[in-house]
Amino acid sequence: MADIERETLVSAHAIAAAGLSVAACGPVLGAEVAGVRIDSPIDAEVAEALRTLLLRHKVLFFRDLNLNHDQHLALARVWGVLEGHPVIKHVPGYPEILDIRGSEGRVEDNVGNQRFQTLDKWHADVTFRAAPSMGAVLRAREIPATGGDTLWADAAAVYAGLPEDVKARIAGRTATHDLLFDFGDRVAPERRAAIAAEFPPRHHPIVRVHPETGERVLFVNASFTSRIDGMDDVESSELLAYLLDRFKVPEYQVRFRWTPNAVAVWDNRATQHYPVADYWPARRRMERVTIRGDTPSGGGEA
Repeated sequence: MADIERETLVSAHAIAAAGLSVAACGPVLGAEVAGVRIDSPIDAEVAEALRTLLLRHKVLFFRDLNLNHDQHLALARVWGVLEGHPVIKHVPGYPEILDIRGSEGRVEDNVGNQRFQTLDKWHADVTFRAAPSMGAVLRAREIPATGGDTLWADAAAVYAGLPEDVKARIAGRTATHDLLFDFGDRVAPERRAAIAAEFPPRHHPIVRVHPETGERVLFVNASFTSRIDGMDDVESSELLAYLLDRFKVPEYQVRFRWTPNAVAVWDNRATQHYPVADYWPARRRMERVTIRGDTPSGGGEA
């Protein structure tokens, strides 16, 4: 039996032994998992099965998982040490649980009609850090009756689908990731200098090697990647725009419809996500726990 077949068989037995059932959500990424019990700490066999499933599917979905705050933290700790956020507010008493309110604003067009203001972008989380997060656990607290879905894209599939000449152009290159590039208008002017000093721009490889799977992933995003290093402004802008557009291709994506008490866990090293802002005047409130990551290493091939 080949090693990969043996590994797949062992993983399947481990997942079944943990009492979990798994249903793929699409051909590229995403799976719904049922049968999870959230004890504190979580059973070691279940934790190992969940880690295996996340590496395989890149984003996991759980329905009707009515987590309290401590259970939310316990589930996230399956994947490692937790961290907060320098800008987004947290749940009182729980600095590691971010209180994420949906875009509730509206703007007027040039004839006075009101429309929803779309505020989000395809992104990976906190890539402005020297060690961007490994992943996150997002729990639905308040959801609209319709709308408010979240999409994920497989960054390894995006990289694999690039033309060979583009792969050659980005091989070995880095890009600048800057917190204030996206969060500048959410940081009070008197805090910007201190935030910039604590979180200076970072230069990460455009092609990152996933530290556990060895996959090559495209590691630029619209929220924090401000430019491609070593290129003039025009060349950087044009190439970066092309790369970012590749995450919008539906064949690389999975879409999740939130239901009460649904939970999503994703590998931030291998995916990007986009929360769809199509539900105004309804509200959407989520709580996110973020898992500390590692410093990206490059692996582009010329």
